[in-house]
Amino acid sequence: MVPTTVRNATSAGVLALTCLGCGFGPVTVADHTPLPGAPDVCADLLAAVPDVLADAVRREVEPASPGVAAWGQPPIILRCGVPEPSVDPTSPVLEVDGVGWYGIEGDGGTFFVTADRAVTVEVAVPDDYAPEAEVLLDLAGPVSALP
Repeated sequence: MVPTTVRNATSAGVLALTCLGCGFGPVTVADHTPLPGAPDVCADLLAAVPDVLADAVRREVEPASPGVAAWGQPPIILRCGVPEPSVDPTSPVLEVDGVGWYGIEGDGGTFFVTADRAVTVEVAVPDDYAPEAEVLLDLAGPVSALP
C-alpha cells in the first residue's frame, strides 16, 4: 500500500496509480512545483538518482513534474523542494551514508524527509519495501550532493 497520510507532514505527493496495458503505466501524482530556489537543485537531483531503487524500476509520473520521481509497484515517490515538515526537533534522525532523514509514519508506509539539507527531499516508501534502508542507501549518493 502507498503511504497516503502523514502526521505533521505533506502527503500530496502520493495520490494514485494507473496501470496501462500489460505493464505499469505512469504514476499519477499531485502537481508539484519545487519551492523557490529549489528547481535547479531538484533537476540536478532527478538527473542523478538511480534507475533502480531496492529492485524497483523507475517509472514515469503524470503530470510530468519537476522534482518528482517514482519507482516500482506500489510506487516509491520522491519529491524534491518540498516545505520542511513540522517535526519535533528532538525527533530521532536516521543517518544513512551521510544523509539525515526523519521517518514519519503514514498510512501504508513511511515518509522519509531530509533533516540536513537546504532543499528538502521527501521519499514516500510503501511498507512493501521494508526495511526501507535499501531505498535510502540507493538515494544517499545523489541526495548527499544537495546543499
